[in-house]
Formats: sequence, structure tokens, C-alpha cells
Amino acid sequence: MKKILKIIILIVVLSILAFMGYKVVTKIRQKKEVAEHIKIIPVFEYQTLEGKPFSNKDLKENTATVFLYFNSECEHCQSEATQIKEKINQFKNVQLVFISFEEPKQIATFAITYKLNNDANIYFLCDSKVSFATTFDVKSLPTIVVYDKEKNLLKKIKGQVKVQTILKLLNKA
Repeated sequence: MKKILKIIILIVVLSILAFMGYKVVTKIRQKKEVAEHIKIIPVFEYQTLEGKPFSNKDLKENTATVFLYFNSECEHCQSEATQIKEKINQFKNVQLVFISFEEPKQIATFAITYKLNNDANIYFLCDSKVSFATTFDVKSLPTIVVYDKEKNLLKKIKGQVKVQTILKLLNKA
């Protein structure tokens, strides 16, 4: 009886280890696929605050693009918005795409509060399907994804960063 119990426990333990190994390998493969997928600006579609579709096709050609995934109540996001506004002239040749999963009204209030709603190169988009996080492998707020003029990924930055760091990345490209 003890021998059978030991065999069953061994089989259960080996099965659990095999399953965990499979999950780890699958997760690593998925991360590699996403990293490959975002090397250039991926296909996406979100909504403008007016409810119109906005996709990767609406981005200007030969213009660096910075995606900023944010939440209007996030203190770090608010700080970054303040820093961007202070250095807005240095972003005149860059598309700034602010994306949030919040309601358009909340996003619009954020844009107005930080005086970022009147610049032609700044877009505020609603991610109502919460697909940005999956598409760009984002797990925290804020996350900034910086692309050069040729739409090649320069860097994905998780968490708060000084705006000067973003500007340095763009100037190197």
C-alpha cells in the first residue's frame, strides 16, 4: 500500500513540475513574440475622445511617436503630464499619443487640466477594449513606448521617467 502511495505522489509531483515547466516555456515564448511584434509600431485601433476610430494608419509619416499609457488618477502620470507641458516646445516634431482605458470624459478632463488639449501633435485616445496592455505588453502605469521616425522601437519604459530621458532617446534617433 505504501509503495502505491509513493508512486502516486511521485506521479503527481512530476505532473505538476511538467505543467509548471510548460507554463514557463509558453510565457517566455509569448514574451518573445510580443517583443518581436512591437519592434515597429503594431497595428492598433482606439477611439478619439469624440468616438471616432484612430489607428496606426492615422499616425504621421516620418515623425517620431511616443505612446503614453496613463490613468488620470495616477500621480506618476500626472507628474509626467506636467513635465511634458513644461517642455512642450521640445516635442513639437513628435507625436504624443496618450492612451487610457478610462471614459472619454475623464481623459478629456486630464488633457484640459494639464493643458495638453490644444496641440496638433498630441492625441488623447480611449482604449475601451483594454487592448493596449496586451498589444504592447504593458503591466504598469505609466508606461511609455518610444518609436523613431521610421516607426522602430527605441525603448519601452515602465513606470515614471523624467521627460529629459525621453527627449534624449528621441534626439539620439
